[in-house]
Amino acid sequence: MESGYGRPRPSHDAALTEVGPGTPAGELMRRYWQPVGLSSALADMPVPLRVLGEDLVLFRDGRGRPGLLDAHCCHRGTSLEYGRVERDGVRCCYHGWLFDVDGRCLDMPCEPADSTYKARVRQPWYPCREYHGLVFAYMGPLAKLPVFPRWDIAEDGEGVVIADGTSYGLGGGTILDCNWLQIYENVMDPFHVAVLHSTFSGGQFSSAMSARPEIAWNFTAHGVCSTQVRELPDGAQFRRVTEILVPNVRIVPSVGAGDAEDFTRAGHIGWIVPIDDTHTRMYSLLRVPVRDGTPVFPPRARHGGKGWAELTDDERHRMPGDKEAQESQGAIAVHANEHLASSDRGVIMTRQTIRRAIDAVAHGDDPPGILRDPARDLIATIAGNAVVSTTAGRS
Repeated sequence: MESGYGRPRPSHDAALTEVGPGTPAGELMRRYWQPVGLSSALADMPVPLRVLGEDLVLFRDGRGRPGLLDAHCCHRGTSLEYGRVERDGVRCCYHGWLFDVDGRCLDMPCEPADSTYKARVRQPWYPCREYHGLVFAYMGPLAKLPVFPRWDIAEDGEGVVIADGTSYGLGGGTILDCNWLQIYENVMDPFHVAVLHSTFSGGQFSSAMSARPEIAWNFTAHGVCSTQVRELPDGAQFRRVTEILVPNVRIVPSVGAGDAEDFTRAGHIGWIVPIDDTHTRMYSLLRVPVRDGTPVFPPRARHGGKGWAELTDDERHRMPGDKEAQESQGAIAVHANEHLASSDRGVIMTRQTIRRAIDAVAHGDDPPGILRDPARDLIATIAGNAVVSTTAGRS
């Protein structure tokens, strides 16, 4: 007879989970443009933030240019979050050193007027780009700087594109208190929908989502996709495709679908951005319809008719969602204690894809999805929902 006594000391898969500078997953993340903030959040003060384990400040100078600098002034280490945004950059509050968006020191007011020292000092910085209301940064080696990509979801279709900095589609506010991988690989785990979001917590999505699906997973050029087929009560088939793109993009179609025939492309693309090893944030672009001049957002998960933020602690205990399921795995899931089964095929493929991408970076190659041709910067997606009638399904 065995008990829990004497088990080996548990551990996590450090190569896939740890994201600081020099770590395998961290170096992979740094080969891509990553969203780091909302354009709308840039006003007259620097915005402190933490991304991939680094403390940074994000700001927009008086010329309208976004900048991302190391938070600690290279003079004496004072945080630039207390600095002043000026026309040409951000000025440190301690001794007034002024840095532009490329980290160049433009002014040292306490030094002699004829000093050339400022030309030999540079604040650590990262290139920035704005795209549909999100600020993206490239935190990798400049010699590997890729073309900034565009995504078809944001480039064409009806309605408007909205930038979002909450955990939209995941529930649970802005910051999730767990490792990024627990959130990312959940996209390739459709079986949990029929349990967590349906029978266990009372139908958090549409009724069509509640049925247990038949699932096929496939590797794609940029990641992994799952094709789910659910039989509806009227004999029609609900076909749903979700996908992930390396290293941390999720594309999940509406969870309120299942009653309209024909294919509806996903209107939501999200980036699962590690704050550090144990905290995560999601930035999203959502293409939504406009009715009477007002954007109409897709439904989020419901918990007994309430949104997550409306729940009491007791209700969250009784009607858990993704946040509770993923955070309760631990700050970093203990992978040594897992017993993966056949239904975890998508999770296994996700980890395999990340490992291959990490290996590519380690060998000096580009990982999947890195673009080098500015004329071919559009990334096509395949995620979406479709309801197919019985007769159509037999044709």
